Order: sequence, then structure tokens, then C-alpha cells
Amino acid sequence: MAAITEIPGPKGLPLLGSALDLRRDSLEVFLRARRDHGDVVRLSAGPPGVRSVLHCVFSAEGVQQVLASQAANFRKDNQFYEELRQSAGNGLLTAQDADYRRQRRLIQPLFTKRQVDTYAAAVTLEADGTVERWRDAADGVVDVVREMDRLALRTVSRILFGADVEAAVDVIHDNFPVVSEYVTRRGFSPVNPPRSWPLPSNRRAEAASRAVYAVCDRIIAERRAADATADTASASASTEGDDLLSLLSRASSEEDGSLDAAELRDQVLVFLVAGHETTATSMAFALHLLARHPEAQKRAHEEADRLPSGRAPSAADLDELPYLTRVLKETMRLYPAAPVFGRRSVEAAEIDGHLIPADADVLVLPWVTHRHPDLWNDPDRFDPDRFTPEREAARHRYAWFPFGGGPRACIGQHFSMLESVLALAALLRSYDLEAVDTEVPLTAGITLQATGPARVRVQARG
Repeated sequence: MAAITEIPGPKGLPLLGSALDLRRDSLEVFLRARRDHGDVVRLSAGPPGVRSVLHCVFSAEGVQQVLASQAANFRKDNQFYEELRQSAGNGLLTAQDADYRRQRRLIQPLFTKRQVDTYAAAVTLEADGTVERWRDAADGVVDVVREMDRLALRTVSRILFGADVEAAVDVIHDNFPVVSEYVTRRGFSPVNPPRSWPLPSNRRAEAASRAVYAVCDRIIAERRAADATADTASASASTEGDDLLSLLSRASSEEDGSLDAAELRDQVLVFLVAGHETTATSMAFALHLLARHPEAQKRAHEEADRLPSGRAPSAADLDELPYLTRVLKETMRLYPAAPVFGRRSVEAAEIDGHLIPADADVLVLPWVTHRHPDLWNDPDRFDPDRFTPEREAARHRYAWFPFGGGPRACIGQHFSMLESVLALAALLRSYDLEAVDTEVPLTAGITLQATGPARVRVQARG
């Protein structure tokens, strides 16, 4: 079939295109674009001369082409990733080409299933801390968005820094939102002032980045100094159970060398971003959905209760929690923590019968594809049993892609699933949930962001 050169899309306003609609509610704009115009849609935003043009791909086949089969032609060269590089360094999330391949080879051994399973103790330690905190909740009501943000940040900080977790959490909690908002705003704005200009927004973001960099640099320097002075016997004895920072510090190969201090910091920042906000979003909305669906909550309780009593859930228990795993997957379908993935085309390419030009901004959107009526029956309904093994096997590989796909698929997939399922099991063994807020307003930043509370009443179980 010949490629269609004219890609459909909304006309928008004469001067600003779809800019105002995207600013008000980009998630709804993308859903409406697919509904009104099909699986490849062209959106323009901004005044003539500096107008951004977005080519949105919604079908599972099109997503596979962009992320996997034609991945070399769709690179992380867009404005958003450049802003993220400048604020969070050139780590695994933003690096490309030789830098990315070298980093991936060095870091991959730290994210094998066997290695990730050793992080389970940190997960359950922090989950148990949350269980205790909730016993003092006023009127038994907690905001699961805030609570899971705290839990996920403490967990990833403990896995990264070990005993230094307290030193990092407050600084990261206070400053990451400032950096995230700054990167998102600049990443999607058609015109940005230079970062060097002494504007209040630039100064706030620079101060926040410096604070996060400083705490990471200090912990890294202290750890390397301790390693340098440790004798061989004590260094050998300390390797078992080491935190991720120590493992990253020692990661090396004859081909790739090792990570220097700047590279180490960049990887730490990536893991804090990717391992904190994304997992927090998934856990928060899983709890919120279970609180709104008593029958699903009952099944999840029954499954969690079958785990051995008297000890925290462990990595070995994951296979015993298939329904809770399905709950999490369905949550990530409805509330994908990364609702949009951006790429930039190198050469013109045919996607789903449409010609994407060279040097074009291309978006694939879990937020939309996960609700595509050709892929999902009654797509807005919460139904964890969509993810039984039989139903998963019958679907297109890219009908569900919360972790991306292809050669740039998220390295932390197993870790995210491990953390989320074990933490949810620990919380559900202790509490019944009742929704206070039935709807949660959302927006798209670096990750999916709740702009209001998701309050749940928790009641201790007998």
C-alpha cells in the first residue's frame, strides 16, 4: 500500500494550533485525537515560526515500529530529552549510541532477576514502616499518592545508599519536584530563554539541581573514601548485601572500564527518578483502584493472607501472588507512570501507512494505546483478569508497554514489579481500604502526576 503523505489532525486555533488545549489537558487531547482522527495524528502547537509539530502514533503495530523494529531511526534527540540531560545528567535514561551501550553493559548485571531479588529486604523494611505509620493516621485517612511517593523514595534511596538513606531522602523529596516541573515546562515549550539568564525559574531549578547533585556527590565521595581505606579482608567481607551504589562503583569490564564519579552520579540520579516516581505512581493507583473495587480487594486480601505469617513477604513469594500481579498490570494499563514516550526521526519512515518525515517529533503514548478499543474491550473498566497468562499471550506485544520496548526498554522492569507487588502485599495484609476520593485529577509531566489527593480510609485488619 502506498504511504499516505497527509497525516490527519485537529486544526486548532489559527495562531496557536492546539497549544492551549495541550496546556489545559494534554492527556485528553491525545485521547480525542485518536478517537477523531485515527492511529497516526499530527498535532501542531505554538505560533508560526516557532510552532512544534507532534506526530502521534497510537496503534500497537505503529508503537512496535517506533520502539523496536525501526528503533534506530527514532532516537532520544528531542527537546524534552535534551532538557532532561541538562538537569539530570547523561545517565542510562538519556544517553545514546556508544555511551548508552557502554553504560548498559556495565549496569545490566546489577539488574538481573537474581540480583534484584536481593533488594526485597529493603522493600519490605520500608513497607513495614508504612504499615506502622498508618496506625497513627488522623481519622484513618491517608493520601496514597503522598504515602507511596514517600515509600518509593525511601525504598530506592535505601537500595542505592544503604545506611545513608536518611541523608538523601529529604533533599531529594524537596528538590526533585522543582526539577521535574522545570524540565517538563521547557521540554514542551516552543521557545525557552537560555538557562544562564538570571530568571527566578532558572535560579530555582539550578538551586534544586545543585542540592540533589551535592547530596549524591557527598555520599559517593564518602563511600569511595571508605572503600579506599578499607583493608582487603573487610572489603571482601562487605561485598555481600552491598547497596547499589557500592555495586555501581565496582562495576567494570576489560572492554568498558568503570564509571567515573560524574558517570556514577548520573546513574544514581536516573535510578532516583526512574525508580521512585514511576513505582510510586503504580502503587498509589493500585491502592486507589482496590479501594474503589471491593471484590478485587477481597481477592487480593485472600491471596496476601495465604503467604506465610510471621515474616515479611520475600522475592520467593512473587509466584504466590498472581492476582496481585494482575492488579498491578491493570493499574499500569489505566495509569501508566510514563504516559508518553518521545522520539525524533532520523529519516522519513512509513508508520501504519503514513509517512513520518525526517527530523520529526514522534510520540507513542501508553496512555492512549492502553485504552485503544481495538485492543481492549470496555477499555475504561478496571479488570485485573485481562492479564491472565492466556489473555496476555493472545494480545499484541505492544498493546501494553508501560516499560517501553525494544532496545531501550526499561532496565528496571523486574525491580519495579518486585517492589510494587511485595509492598502492596505487606500493606494489604494489614489494612482494609475504602476510597474517600473516587476521582483523581491528573497531568503529564516527566511521569504521570496526580494534581489532587487520592485519599483512602485504612482500617487495621484483625
